[in-house]
Parts: sequence; structure tokens; C-alpha cells
Amino acid sequence: MPTPNTADYLRSHIRTVPDWPAPGVQFRDITPLLQDPRVFRVLIDTFVHRYMGRERRADVVAGLDARGFIIGSVLAYELGLGFVPIRKKGKLPFTTVTETYELEYGSATVELHADAVQPGERVLLVDDLIATGGTMMAGKKLLEKLGAQVVEGAAIVDLPELGGSTRLRSAGLALFTLVDFSGH
Repeated sequence: MPTPNTADYLRSHIRTVPDWPAPGVQFRDITPLLQDPRVFRVLIDTFVHRYMGRERRADVVAGLDARGFIIGSVLAYELGLGFVPIRKKGKLPFTTVTETYELEYGSATVELHADAVQPGERVLLVDDLIATGGTMMAGKKLLEKLGAQVVEGAAIVDLPELGGSTRLRSAGLALFTLVDFSGH
């Protein structure tokens, strides 16, 4: 976990949008983190410092569609690693593997190119937020179908009341998040 000062600093730049996309939902908007270059640097540097050490070192970074692309690609660049996008169904042009998962209001499918990772590769899986954990779990399963090892799941925000982080940890995925928000 980042220092309390770092977590508080980042939290102060996350906007809460009430009743979006549905009544009663408190949407945690990370775009203010990205708009301010100083805040964006603190965000990326916090992740870089965690993953530059040998014990958590990955061979590749995988980012979940779509905000995981922003953080994951910059993190991969800073760590000198390749980046692999995990996309929503129908967005990748080559042979894919797929994983369908349940959402609060239906289901979704994500895909990964069949040659995106090699058996035994160590992968850091990145998204912006963990709510119910379905998207990150689907990404983990996709990477494992191809024989990769997911070393950790990383996200900016955790919404612990929705149970996703508990579900992911129970499934054996180590997690690192920067900011927790109560409520959803």
C-alpha cells in the first residue's frame, strides 16, 4: 500500500460523480488524476517503484479495456516491458481466446490474442478500479489459459464493499491498490 500521504494525495484527485451510470451509484472518476501532469507522475511512479524490484518483476504488462490501457501502457513503458491489451469482444483482429464473466446487470466477454503471452511468462495485470472483480478475474483466466503466471493484479481504486478484492484474493490473485473508497 502506498504511504498515507500518497494515498490521500491521489484520493483528493479522484472525482466522485453521484448517480452515474445509475441512481445510487457513486462513480469514481480517475480522469482528474490523468489531467494533472504532477498527479499523473505520482500515480505512475508509485506503481513503477513497486514493480521494478526482482520479487514482483513481470515479463509483460497486461491492461484491461479501457482505462487499464492508459495506466498499463505507461507502466510497461517505464518498466521497459511490452504491453498486452485485453479487449472487449470483437475488437481484436487476430485469433483470440475469450472469457465471459458476469456483471451486476448481465454479462460481458473479453478477449486476448492467442499469441499475446508465452507459457511461463510473468504478467502484471492492470485496471483502473476493482468493483465486483469480474473483469480482472476474466483477465487472469485468459492469461492463465495461455500458460502465463499473473504475478499481481494492480488498480488505482478498490471498492471493498462490492467484494471484488476479497473474491480475487480468494482465487489466489495477489492485489495492489492505491486508494480504497467506502460505498459504491
